[in-house]
Amino acid sequence: MIKLVLTDIDDTLIPYGAACASERTRAAIHAFLDEGLHFGPISGRVPNAMGWMFGGDERCFATGAFANGQIIRIDGELVREVPTDSELLREVAGILDELDCDAWLTVYSLDAHGGVTFVTSREKRLRSRLLQEGYGRHCRVVREPREPRYLKSNVCCACSREQMVLIRDTLRERVGALSFVFPSMVAPYIDISPAGWGKGEAVRLMARELGVGLDEVATFGDSENDLSMIEAVPNSVAVANATEAVARAARWHVGRCVDDAVACALEDIAHAARTGSMPSFMVRP
Repeated sequence: MIKLVLTDIDDTLIPYGAACASERTRAAIHAFLDEGLHFGPISGRVPNAMGWMFGGDERCFATGAFANGQIIRIDGELVREVPTDSELLREVAGILDELDCDAWLTVYSLDAHGGVTFVTSREKRLRSRLLQEGYGRHCRVVREPREPRYLKSNVCCACSREQMVLIRDTLRERVGALSFVFPSMVAPYIDISPAGWGKGEAVRLMARELGVGLDEVATFGDSENDLSMIEAVPNSVAVANATEAVARAARWHVGRCVDDAVACALEDIAHAARTGSMPSFMVRP
């Protein structure tokens, strides 16, 4: 029986760029929670982005792992924070400036107003490039990180996917103390987190905190930053639009994100919970 569902958001639960989760998705989450089960998003996004993503419905994200597991909450209570040291981020910014590519380190504020700061010595290049994309006129730019630690950072890219791969691989080679992964197939970012800590570690911690066995956890994902949580539990699920690597690693498979596949799966899991059985999509023919 599945007692805990943790799902990626962008291109898994909600199509990337959508205004918010669909009504069916929010209703499925409520039906799932009403069975006494636990649900949570596990996303590269930060907590203050959850409000608009779930139409202001706080019940949908009272439990969750944010910033790729660097912030973990259960039933509205903070359980764990795993910050990234700014010295390592300063190193990342320096490499990006050295490469002189259209990619910049970004660090995030987690206060009520949110906000992003670019860290670079190439401010003129940055503003010129972002203005071509139609935004960035009022973005904050600093030469070095101003806080000792950050709970959310990434590389913002305005270049081709091929160049993003090269940048990611260069950073992996030169900054081994950090992890660099793509959050989706289309988002122009490379997520950053401390090496050895990601969504997989967050899943295991949350299961322990809730007293749930890993065989009672289902994880849903689509992209590179989901691999660790897909590999962390026996009942991992890939949506049909997942990368080849995630599809191979997942035990179970559902439909496409744009078709509310995870909402459908949640409905199935909630129905199965009433009889203490496994969901129909988790039964092999």
